[in-house]
Amino acid sequence: MKILFHTLGCKLNFAESSSIGKRLLSAGHQRAKNGESADICIINTCSVTDAADHKGRQAIRSLRHKHPHAVFIVTGCYAQLQPSQIADIEGVDYVIGQNEKFDIDKLVARIEHHTTRHEQAEVIVSDIQKSRTFHPSYSKDDRTRCFLKVQDGCDYFCTYCTIPFARGRSRNDSIANTLKQTQAALADGNREIVLTGVNIGDFGKSTGESFLQLISRIDELEGEFRCRISSCEPNLLSDDIIAFVAQSKHFAPHFHIPLQSGSNQVLQIMHRRYTRELFAERVQTIKQLMPNAFIGVDCMVGVRGETVEFFDDYYCFVEQLPVSQLHVFTYSERKNTRMLSMDLLKIDEKEKKRRSEVMHALSADKLREFYQSQAGKEATVLWEAKREGTQMSGFTENYIRLLTPYDSQLVNTFQKVKITSENMKIEL
Repeated sequence: MKILFHTLGCKLNFAESSSIGKRLLSAGHQRAKNGESADICIINTCSVTDAADHKGRQAIRSLRHKHPHAVFIVTGCYAQLQPSQIADIEGVDYVIGQNEKFDIDKLVARIEHHTTRHEQAEVIVSDIQKSRTFHPSYSKDDRTRCFLKVQDGCDYFCTYCTIPFARGRSRNDSIANTLKQTQAALADGNREIVLTGVNIGDFGKSTGESFLQLISRIDELEGEFRCRISSCEPNLLSDDIIAFVAQSKHFAPHFHIPLQSGSNQVLQIMHRRYTRELFAERVQTIKQLMPNAFIGVDCMVGVRGETVEFFDDYYCFVEQLPVSQLHVFTYSERKNTRMLSMDLLKIDEKEKKRRSEVMHALSADKLREFYQSQAGKEATVLWEAKREGTQMSGFTENYIRLLTPYDSQLVNTFQKVKITSENMKIEL
């Protein structure tokens, strides 16, 4: 059967879609190419915000229009959290939960022999909070890098967040099995591996191991490759982990740390597990040991209780941090989160938009400043496959995007280059 995958949201979703896709291909099915009619459409959704839910519904309706005769399977976080809402969308045949999506290959085999369309969607969703099963996954994107899932779920239950309800409790595979997955990804030709999860610093909680032990073992692997650590909570990004990355063989000087707010009062409202002082210490330690490290920061605006004074304090705090880029999210009310029961100031949409724009402008300034600080330095770039007119691009170890004239021989190779204002490509 010809199968079309449409994945929304985080790197974790892409890794899982890729693993499910591999199983389906090994069973003899084919990916539907552009312009081909699909027999089955599998949509892996996100639900981190209202906007993510909206994109999920849009994707279902758009694909339904393009593939009117296909069987539609919807899975992912939105399907786990709001299965009946998705089941009510015209044309949806199956709504599959987070645990059940790893059996989609069995469902497809069943569909292959019983192609009768459903009058009403079949919902197959179990209680994710009871799950202790970890499903290893990795994906190769079109840029020669691989997203390797090393952890799933979260035990933090921040007041604004639905992820623990969508992903379940924190869990992971053993280091031994994760190393096998890493080696398989390298054998697949990947030269860069991004370790990803919901709360990766919590790795080892379910196996009595630690994230530092994991990255130490990965660093011992032979071969020419590099690794990046995706988003890691500041309270879990220990000085030992930072010091290890600074002297490691394979790990890049690139960090992504969620701040969410630079106001201690708002951090308390959010039920975050650190203060802004701890966050500043982590950034300072990184810059002391790796002056050229790239530091990306997650920032949220507009949560309940974020007064103008708290926001201004937040802005001033972030402004003085030596970080490279901000990933700005606007708060949206999420069903079943504790913040909905808090009797706090609600921020109107116009003011949320203003705060988002202010933080985006600050991010653009910081990114330009970081790029300019790297001009004249030598770095190692991994060239990617995508052709951009007469050029190609790649990223340095500290996440500077560079351009060079297209040369197919360079694809998926490392090259030492000098960073100049002419070969940089800043994407604001």
